[in-house]
Amino acid sequence: MEAARQRAVDLAFALAWMVVRRLPERTVIWLFTKAADRTYARNGRGVRRLRSNLAAVRPDATDAELDALTKAGMRSYLRYWQEAFRLPEWSGEEIVGRVRTVNEKLLRDAYAAGQGVICALPHLANYDHAGAWAGLTGMPVSTVAERLQPESLFDRFIEYRKQLGMEVLPLTGGDEDVTAVLADRLRAGGFVCLVADRDLSERGVPVTFFGRPSRMPVGPAALSLKTGAPLIPATLHYDGPDLVITFHDTIEPDSAAEMTQRCADAFARGIAEHPGDWHMLQRIFLDQ
Repeated sequence: MEAARQRAVDLAFALAWMVVRRLPERTVIWLFTKAADRTYARNGRGVRRLRSNLAAVRPDATDAELDALTKAGMRSYLRYWQEAFRLPEWSGEEIVGRVRTVNEKLLRDAYAAGQGVICALPHLANYDHAGAWAGLTGMPVSTVAERLQPESLFDRFIEYRKQLGMEVLPLTGGDEDVTAVLADRLRAGGFVCLVADRDLSERGVPVTFFGRPSRMPVGPAALSLKTGAPLIPATLHYDGPDLVITFHDTIEPDSAAEMTQRCADAFARGIAEHPGDWHMLQRIFLDQ
């Protein structure tokens, strides 16, 4: 039964990548907005978890305000998938032209220094678009991907991100030590981007996030300490048709735990400003 379900999921993604990119953009936006609203109305486990997470971001929100924010969050989440199925068809000019930045000089100066640079970011808006933008503007990205089942679906996502110009390393099950490869890339002056607001390994460090206990991966901080590459948190949000990337102040070297907490603080600032673009449909707070 599970194998049949996985094959069905893989087939659905394959069809979406084939069909969605051929439809007019206006039609795709309408379809995915309707799908988001229907998913919200069904109020399944992912929607309930998103609402719970957003309640931590906006603890003073009324039930009606939280409902509206959760609905907006589902629309933003489905926009991510809508764009994922269409991004390989966008021209380089379109990918770059739909991005605006805040404090980009922080990133460019760090990269120009030649020591490599690490960007840690949360599940906000469309980080694949951000990675494609970075490569097209002179900073090719190396990143890590969670291994998915079935394996064929994981391979599709690896290929998709490669088409966008990114080097993608499997988090587990690869032939090489991921940390060692990323360290090599940084020592060669490369750019490493890691989505880092959710601990997948259960070996993350404790942080306080929106005043509540959580755990986040220590990888970005550990790589920074190991290689000397600066660590810069970034947050994303949508503004109309555009993706806005905000770069936060470089995290000064300290203990890995303290650096991870400072990343969490930067993430919280960005999420609090644009909570509707935080796609966290999984458990993240330890007291939930």
